[in-house]
Amino acid sequence: MSRAKGDIAEQRASLFLLENGYTIVDKNFYSRFGEIDIIVIKDEVLHFVEVKSALDYELAVQNITKGKLSKIIKTGDVYLKKNAINVDYMYDAVIVTPENIWHLENITI
Repeated sequence: MSRAKGDIAEQRASLFLLENGYTIVDKNFYSRFGEIDIIVIKDEVLHFVEVKSALDYELAVQNITKGKLSKIIKTGDVYLKKNAINVDYMYDAVIVTPENIWHLENITI
């Protein structure tokens, strides 16, 4: 996927999260392990959000691999330590297709 398409998917995901009561804390946080697309908070829970887009839901979900999730978790740990944050947190995915957006909370593989 091109960077431009990725940016559009992240914009759509950000708007979706805002419309559903989340507050954006940070975007595109990088560590040596990888990147977290969006960091939001709602009800005192921090959510590290991976945005995946494709033409359909199944294709997008298949791109959330065990290796990718491991990198996101390590990057989330860096974020928490770097910012001295001690709150409940989880790892989520927002799936963006041309027709829909899904928010998958607390993803695991």
